[in-house]
Amino acid sequence: MFPKRLKALRLQRKLTHQDMADLLGITRQGYSKYENGQSQPDIDTINKLAEFFNVTTDYLLGRTDHPNPPEQDDMPEELKDPELGLFFKELAEAPEERREQLLKIWEILKSEGDRKPNGR
Repeated sequence: MFPKRLKALRLQRKLTHQDMADLLGITRQGYSKYENGQSQPDIDTINKLAEFFNVTTDYLLGRTDHPNPPEQDDMPEELKDPELGLFFKELAEAPEERREQLLKIWEILKSEGDRKPNGR
């Protein structure tokens, strides 16, 4: 996955192997081996490539298909919870009718929680 992504990113910028080798301070042949899968760069080089192409190292390494996932720092802490995140993801992807049903259920649950105990 790494060689394919590296080549695609280089080609998007219309750069040559020599351009990349110069950026990394290595030989053209050394860079070519990265794209051919004959050699793998060290972590510092991977970080440099990710920064240069403005993608995450996870994207370069094939761990995600999203070059720049949304920053989660802006997200409220509650939404970072994996279970709640999954709930909201499924809610957002649900068909409109299903979403309306889920929101009605939520309103019912909220109103039941708002009621004061009546001495029972």
